Amino acid sequence: MAMTIHVDIVSAENAIYSGLVEAVFASAVMGDVGIYPRHTPMLTRLKPGEVRILVQGKEEQFYVSGGMLEVQPHVVTILADTAMRADDVDEAAALQAKADAERALKDRDSKMDYAEAQVKLAEAMAQLRSIERMRKIGKH
Repeated sequence: MAMTIHVDIVSAENAIYSGLVEAVFASAVMGDVGIYPRHTPMLTRLKPGEVRILVQGKEEQFYVSGGMLEVQPHVVTILADTAMRADDVDEAAALQAKADAERALKDRDSKMDYAEAQVKLAEAMAQLRSIERMRKIGKH
């Protein structure tokens, strides 16, 4: 049996995942990280994007809107404002959000300010990347 580490993925609304995994992969602000059992303690911010976990040799994907990642030797906690399983990401809504954010970035008179538009665009792009990655994994 492979060594495992306990992972909790929690959003502002509810707990998304809690259980033992073999590894966790996430997009931290300073770069991608891979966490295995007995990892050195760490605290870092996450970028909007995907979090992948390895459970009994199979990969599961989640989308997070950013947040915090805390690593202890036997527990990984991911706290995010928004978190969902990758299969629950609405592609049409993500495409619409991307288009709205791009339009707001071009239109300086829009109601959405520039920084907010950049955040919305980054989140939409991260959701779309998660969907694309999920499709590629499903084809293999």
